[in-house]
Amino acid sequence: MIKVIVNGALGKMGQEVIKAVNSASDLLLVGAVDVRGNKEKIAITDLYVSNDLAETIRSTGADVVVDFTSPENVMGNIHTILANGAKAVVGTTGISQQDLEEIKRWCQQYQTACLVAPNFALGAILMMEFARKAAQYFPDVEIIELHHDQKLDAPSGTAIKTAEAIMTVRGEKAQGHPEEKETIPASRGGNFGGIRIHSVRLPGYVAHQEVIFGGLGQTLTIRHDSISRESFMPGVLLGIRQIYHTQGLIYGLDNFLEL
Repeated sequence: MIKVIVNGALGKMGQEVIKAVNSASDLLLVGAVDVRGNKEKIAITDLYVSNDLAETIRSTGADVVVDFTSPENVMGNIHTILANGAKAVVGTTGISQQDLEEIKRWCQQYQTACLVAPNFALGAILMMEFARKAAQYFPDVEIIELHHDQKLDAPSGTAIKTAEAIMTVRGEKAQGHPEEKETIPASRGGNFGGIRIHSVRLPGYVAHQEVIFGGLGQTLTIRHDSISRESFMPGVLLGIRQIYHTQGLIYGLDNFLEL
């Protein structure tokens, strides 16, 4: 049995992870942590929510900690997890390339492992792979990502990872009219190596993304929609099971899939 702690247990994603881990026959939920925790009992378990991540890891001997918290706290959480002998599965976004280098050093220092996944939905991972392949034939592309209005970072980690995948195929490329002007600043979206990324934040959305390619006389749109947070749970469980047998930093759940 893989012993698992959920960090961010009182959040919407944390609650879904608790249900998924608790239902898995090969996983054992041994702890729940949240900065807002005040020893609340989790209804479907006999566990109480702690606000001390390090102490919970040490007292339970957890193998893996799943982190769905906030961008401003995630790096401190990852260091606490790795330094206390557990492995990390991180769905919190807002992690930069510089942060990834730091996490990689921590994994080496503490001889452990960390999965950082911008998206755990298997359909979203396929969307990114399809976009990478399409970019070989349609180098002109823009990304529209749509999330709920409580999301703190923009663009999403999924949009960034999609753009990174496309860039491996086509490199930097100037798109649009060379003399175009924005009469409203940033109306053309963010610029990632020439790829324009547009972020929408509205109530009612969960997580959605369109990758729109333009070519001579045609367009190609690849879209993925997560209509509930349950869509992420098969990927989270896969991440827990795989990172348990892994060392070092893994960036993206696609590394555990045959694509």
